[in-house]
Amino acid sequence: MKLFAPILLLLAFVLSAGARPAKTERKVKYPGDKTYIFRVTLADKHGTPFSLSRPSRFLSAKAIERRRRQHLELDSTDLPVNPDYLKAVSSTGVSVVGVSKWNNTAIVRTTDLSLADSVAALACVKDVRKVWVSPDSITVSQPRARFHTEFNQWDSIRHTHYGVTYEQVAMLGGPLLHRRGFTGRGKTIAVLDGGFMNADRIPCMKEIDVLGSRDFVVPPSTDVFKEMEHGTKVLSVIGVNQPDVFVGTAPGASFWLLRCEDSSSEYPVEEDYWAAAAEFADSVGVDIISSSLGFHAFDDPSANYKLSQLDGHTALISRTAAMLAGKGIVLVCSAGNDGMASWKKINVPADADEIITVGAVTPDLRNAAFSSIGPTADGRVKPDVMALGSPAAVITGRGTIIRDVGTSFSAPLVAGMVACLWQALPDATARDIIVLVRRCASNYATPDNIYGYGIPDFWKAAVEGNNELKLTINN
Repeated sequence: MKLFAPILLLLAFVLSAGARPAKTERKVKYPGDKTYIFRVTLADKHGTPFSLSRPSRFLSAKAIERRRRQHLELDSTDLPVNPDYLKAVSSTGVSVVGVSKWNNTAIVRTTDLSLADSVAALACVKDVRKVWVSPDSITVSQPRARFHTEFNQWDSIRHTHYGVTYEQVAMLGGPLLHRRGFTGRGKTIAVLDGGFMNADRIPCMKEIDVLGSRDFVVPPSTDVFKEMEHGTKVLSVIGVNQPDVFVGTAPGASFWLLRCEDSSSEYPVEEDYWAAAAEFADSVGVDIISSSLGFHAFDDPSANYKLSQLDGHTALISRTAAMLAGKGIVLVCSAGNDGMASWKKINVPADADEIITVGAVTPDLRNAAFSSIGPTADGRVKPDVMALGSPAAVITGRGTIIRDVGTSFSAPLVAGMVACLWQALPDATARDIIVLVRRCASNYATPDNIYGYGIPDFWKAAVEGNNELKLTINN
């Protein structure tokens, strides 16, 4: 699975009434001619009109300040792709539909396979690789799902401020941070996902501070809020603030909602979409990325990854993920749900270095059987940490509370707590935060490739970080 929440819900855990069986999806022929997307790797950035001395031309003030605060230098990866090179590529007859400055690549779309040779012949082009082929048929776009405007009475648990989310927040030490005012305020989280069904209309989610949304899939959706509900569930476990009913791990944080998952097919081009979303998140000054996407098998089996390639560098998506800490961003990524499948291992980009890869545990703190395991091909411990994901309380695109399973939900739980920790330790760097989270986890002394460093205690991390970084924790 590329979205790390299993397709089948555990019906015994459904808390809300009125859930209807999913309608049979209707397929139609892919519109237009057979279409292809190629990843074009450019030779260099020589002659670019952009300069590292004028970063305001390609980065927001917030992104520049984030680097300055963490003493991070800009480098050539920050420079936009040379626009003259893009013009040269376009002149062959292909359409440039996406760009990655960090990887110095572009993705181009065409119905004429022979144009790939024309692109490859350009002096400014280093490599051309086919990364997408249009499917024979696609699913007809569905209208928005109907949603509930109020929770049911039995959704309220009035003896606890957190309601149904108490267990998943308390497991990470969240209440201690929240009570001291560390709710993620001042921190921005980008959620990279496949859609955010009704997140703009469900009353409790309309109160979340969403700064904006973008779609990086080709072609983009007309409305990310009518696409799949997976991103809505992910967002809910971080950002919702409904006392006595449902409180997320970072209800004070701000959010960008970025769609980079194409549910109609599975091809390597989705790595390019993810990279474009991550770079956009950087450019607008995001502090944390929560991603519940991952890959190892594709519709074209020749593109499948091998276990030996889980080295954090082979996959474009993993190389991109590994750059984020160097830009001052903490990436929190799902480990994957292949623990009971033949693959068993983490997916990409969960193999990347300098990120937090999250597996799932049960309420009794046991490793969830489906949670993907490590190590990476080069011997690094994965997953990094664990959080509740079998099951976790989430809010669906129908506005109902259910218990759902997957590392898709353990990862955003941790992402929200990272925002709270970072608010408490404002002078920490992204790398400081990653190290602290691992070190303050329950299995740090004896890490393994099933449980990683264990379940992190974010209050402990705040206290230790305060002592080391000489910061002030409000008591």
